[in-house]
Amino acid sequence: MFQPLRVAPSILSADFMNLSADIELVERAGAGFVHVDVMDGHFVPNLTMGVPVVKQLKRCARIPLDVHLMVSNPLEQLPWFIEAGSDILTVHAEALDEGELVEAVDLIRSAGARACVSLKPNTPASALAPVIDRLDMALVMSVEPGFSGQSYIEGSENKVARIVEQARGAGNEGLLIEVDGGISVSTVERVAAAGADVMVCGNAFFKAADPAGELKRICDLGNAARRAAQEA
Repeated sequence: MFQPLRVAPSILSADFMNLSADIELVERAGAGFVHVDVMDGHFVPNLTMGVPVVKQLKRCARIPLDVHLMVSNPLEQLPWFIEAGSDILTVHAEALDEGELVEAVDLIRSAGARACVSLKPNTPASALAPVIDRLDMALVMSVEPGFSGQSYIEGSENKVARIVEQARGAGNEGLLIEVDGGISVSTVERVAAAGADVMVCGNAFFKAADPAGELKRICDLGNAARRAAQEA
């Protein structure tokens, strides 16, 4: 934990008529991942992209695709997104019972992708307990999933800190912790200090006058906050 900060711009805020150009922008800016929000209109009240878009993104992206499945039937859909070329696959703890959650994580990892489990704002960190020892990443939602442009829910950093402690207790020191929702120069320091490694940024990146400069500012602020927290 406390690895150098990475930013994962969410293409939900990109220009869907020029996705190839926006992927190039993301890569030139130095992003760690491309964050892909898949919504089914059932698990969350919105409908976005699916397998065909992920396949097209895989053809042009040179950095990993971080695919976030906000769907009600992840076990059915995981094989489709694995075949499409997802590098990281995230399922929601709320969409699966304990046995299914273990099955989903094992399926992702056996296919050679990295496994991530996401928690909605009201879901406790303890929901990760059945899989915390084998996860590659945990995603803390700092807004209610479903729409971009929402404000950060105060106190979300506390869940990040709890997951850090859980992972250490399980011997999973390499676990990445990602935070999604309202992340910008005004919020990155608190989540980075708590132990987050990956920041999902939508509007903060794509709507910035200088996206590459904004990404660098977010990383610089986050890394400084992490160093300060380590030295405290």
